[in-house]
Amino acid sequence: MAGMTVAPRRWITRLAAAAGLLVTVVALLIAPATPASAHAVLENSSPAASSIVPSAPSEVVLRFSESVRKVPGKIRVIAPDGSRADRGEPSFDGGEVRIPVDPAGGRGTYLLSFRVISADSHPVSGAFTYSVGAPSTPPVDSGTDSRANPVVGTAVKVARFLGYAGLVLLVGPALVLAALWPRRLSRRGPARLAWIGLGLVAVATLADLWLQVPYTAGGGLFEVTGEGFGSVFGSAFGAAHLVRLGLLAASAFLLRPLLLRPASRTDAIILAVLGGAALLTWPLAGHPAASPAPAVSVVVDAVHLGSMAIWLGGLLMLAGFLLRQADERELGAILPIWSRWAALAVSALLLAGTVQALIEVATPRALFDTTYGRLLLAKIGLFAVVIGVAAYSRQLVRRRIAAQRPAPVRRAVWVELAVTVVVLGLSATLVQTTPARTAVAGPSGTEAGLFSTRLSSPLYSMEVELSPAERGNNSVHLYAYGKDDQPLPVVEWRATAALPSAGIEPIEIPLLPLTDNHAYGDISLPAAGDWQIKITARTTDIDQATVTATVPIR
Repeated sequence: MAGMTVAPRRWITRLAAAAGLLVTVVALLIAPATPASAHAVLENSSPAASSIVPSAPSEVVLRFSESVRKVPGKIRVIAPDGSRADRGEPSFDGGEVRIPVDPAGGRGTYLLSFRVISADSHPVSGAFTYSVGAPSTPPVDSGTDSRANPVVGTAVKVARFLGYAGLVLLVGPALVLAALWPRRLSRRGPARLAWIGLGLVAVATLADLWLQVPYTAGGGLFEVTGEGFGSVFGSAFGAAHLVRLGLLAASAFLLRPLLLRPASRTDAIILAVLGGAALLTWPLAGHPAASPAPAVSVVVDAVHLGSMAIWLGGLLMLAGFLLRQADERELGAILPIWSRWAALAVSALLLAGTVQALIEVATPRALFDTTYGRLLLAKIGLFAVVIGVAAYSRQLVRRRIAAQRPAPVRRAVWVELAVTVVVLGLSATLVQTTPARTAVAGPSGTEAGLFSTRLSSPLYSMEVELSPAERGNNSVHLYAYGKDDQPLPVVEWRATAALPSAGIEPIEIPLLPLTDNHAYGDISLPAAGDWQIKITARTTDIDQATVTATVPIR
């Protein structure tokens, strides 16, 4: 009678898993077929930036280094009188964008601002002017801020971190309960941890989908529209996340019996296949899918992510449960097996990380001259510390000391976990950072760096971006925000650059207001050194404040 009860339950479980897979298949069918690319760069335009043309063009053409997609309402051409000169919707063809404009707009300077999405789901924005007949006072774009609210940018990184943390909490208990858990011990604690992990991954995935709308279109956390969601769901990013949700739903039904009792071999294999498929959705929604070798990058990144989840999840189970609850005989059987698994996971991490670095960094100089490269170096340094601690633990296991005296191993494991939490944070930041191979490739193949800082005053906070932070011509972007991190309108902008160590007095930076809280300027810096950039922003007739940034110029 008991056997007759178990069989229908298994069929129900597998039917429920099949329903989750059906959601996955539907998401795959609606996934768009997009060419591979990454962090597109505006290579040139027609008319060219800062050029003077004899007659008004009927369209403006933007040519990006890679394929791009539309952000609704975020490409604008402003005529000299402040009116909109663009007419109709821009057309997108790979990396080329054509914007129809009114050819009867008159003489003077036009302002074009744009925001598009590269194939790795990250927004790319910018602005430039061109003149018809003769230059005039540049117009001001009265549209909304072209960037996402800083709160949104931070929330995106937090959601990525929670997704990684959830993966660790899910994979570790599932793997140990399936293969290493002593039968006499209660499975309640690890099961609870696994359900928390599954919940975190699901919540992080939903948060990713929600945040992608204001992140790509600009605006605050709740500035979302149906058109924005339609754009996200119709992208490779949205399809990958919908597939992940379907796979999570399917896995949940197979995970429940495994957490309660030893699972059948068939269910364990199906669950492993679903887990492997779910791992692929992370790289498919980010940089790897848009790398120069997408197939290799996606597989390598999935291996990297899976190895990380197995290693850290297993460490968490050791520290939190097995080293405290298992007896000496059980630890004597478990630790050698886990030690071999950990060695394989670490080897896979190192190999996958090396391949990733070769693809995403490309050149030794990019490793040191880009934010992505420096974050990667920090991650490698911390990883080396963890490897050293892991080697110490492995020696204890080999000498059969760990089973008799688990306290030293437990301390080493907690050190590994503490350091790898920081590594996870760096990983969450890395996936939101322009790959080094792209960061060093500016327009027309010139090398480019970026200096970015956030300055505070009693009146406002100012985000300062200067590129390429080298001798010669540099572009400056200034963004003003209020104490609530909302865009703050500025009435008047003033900025100077000085190099006191070389006796260079303050040089005025001509600034062009692009939006209420965003100004742009160009300046030629003749020498290397620590330049002092002083910015004064007036927000009302009587309220103004000055902030200063020290910018290292190579």
